[in-house]
Amino acid sequence: MPHRRVTLVADGDDLRARFAVVRAELGVPGEFAPTILQAAQRAAGDPVLPKADLTDIPFVTIDPPGSMDLDQALHIERRPHGYRVRYAIADVAAFVAPGDAVDAEAHARGQTLYSPDTRTPLHPPAIGEGAASLLPDRDRPALVWTIDLDSDGRVGEKNVAKAMVRSRRRLDYARAQRLIDTPPDDEMLVLLAEVGKHRQALEIERGAVSLRLPEQEVDTDGDGFRLHYRAPLPVEDWNAQISLLTGMAAADLMLEAGVGIVRTLPPPDAGAIDMLRRSAAALDVEWPKTVTYQEFVRGLDPATDVGAALLELSTRLLRGAGYTVLDGGQPSQYQHSAVGAMYAHTTAPLRRLVDRYVGELCVAICAAQEIPEWVVAGLPTLPEVMATSEHLAHALERTCIDVVEAVLLAPHVGETFEATVVERNHHGGVVQLRVPPVRARCDGDGLPLGARVDVRLDKADPDSRALLFTTRTAVNSPS
Repeated sequence: MPHRRVTLVADGDDLRARFAVVRAELGVPGEFAPTILQAAQRAAGDPVLPKADLTDIPFVTIDPPGSMDLDQALHIERRPHGYRVRYAIADVAAFVAPGDAVDAEAHARGQTLYSPDTRTPLHPPAIGEGAASLLPDRDRPALVWTIDLDSDGRVGEKNVAKAMVRSRRRLDYARAQRLIDTPPDDEMLVLLAEVGKHRQALEIERGAVSLRLPEQEVDTDGDGFRLHYRAPLPVEDWNAQISLLTGMAAADLMLEAGVGIVRTLPPPDAGAIDMLRRSAAALDVEWPKTVTYQEFVRGLDPATDVGAALLELSTRLLRGAGYTVLDGGQPSQYQHSAVGAMYAHTTAPLRRLVDRYVGELCVAICAAQEIPEWVVAGLPTLPEVMATSEHLAHALERTCIDVVEAVLLAPHVGETFEATVVERNHHGGVVQLRVPPVRARCDGDGLPLGARVDVRLDKADPDSRALLFTTRTAVNSPS
């Protein structure tokens, strides 16, 4: 049967209305109240500024295009026996006083929420996109991490302190990648690539898990929206390594001090790993007993049908992430199994509430000062605040994608598509379409995991956001 090609751009006005319905259903916060906007405006003009001055260091920001809430600025220099990494993090506490209107609203929101057509920020624009954001050519208060690495990227001395900084350049990922790849290349960004690769090697050494799955995204396209998969650029992974490095440094400092809050993820249980092993065997993929789960997953190729199917199943082994408060004792679970180490969220305080707490804790620890009372008092309730906001963020992202998928496919009910089986279950399984990039339920017998199949679209309802395919015959065996 002929396979159908679906227009990837959906009508913008219709989708914007549907996204608004989703936000209302999920209880996503609306605009900031006038009193909060006014309080933020006052705070933006009256910050608590640090005495230290590091504005001579040529920091650079690397973010998605169009971003205004710039949390981090980077500088790397080569040292006689390695590297010095400086990572400036926006100092939100310089503008937000404990218990004020802006602080209370941030605790109610927890984190910035993203819809395809808008962003629901954690802080009012006067702070989050203005006075606290590390915008180029402007002096800003920051928490500056200084982390010395040896020639293999291993951590030596580490410290964080408040200082004034001044970013020199604002880059997006594509521009940063070009500056690395194109002669004459950019020396500081070349160092980012060097350090990033060293840290990736250490990531493998400590048994971390890296799932190289392309991201499903909804982007604006003219007046409409399009659904697509995007593979990250290498510079995004290297930049992420700097954030991971800083998060691990923060966790180490807090564990040594016996106070703080860390991001945790329990290791996958034996049953989940056995499930993945059975799936690999069903796909004729060799997995020697001596090869760990982490090594096996790292070796999968997402460009193949079998690799994509097994990577999709591997995401089930990375569930249960949360936050654990350190209170002097040894917590039963304090490791982040995917990072392969202790880890804390500390590099995105403009977009995530917990990062402000971690930053203030680490500054006090490094200065051998008393930890601010508001930090100690707020720690016990932070895990619940962040869990609630994370649940909302995930629901918003997934539901908006469901909306776009249903709208794109609604005119094509009854048509046939080519797909790959990425999951099997009691009713049939889950299939991944090639065009458009949609993953959905598929009912039917004989759905070999990793096989290419012809599927018929039986249901695509934009109102209920439901999709259903059916199939009975496989096109190709897994390859």
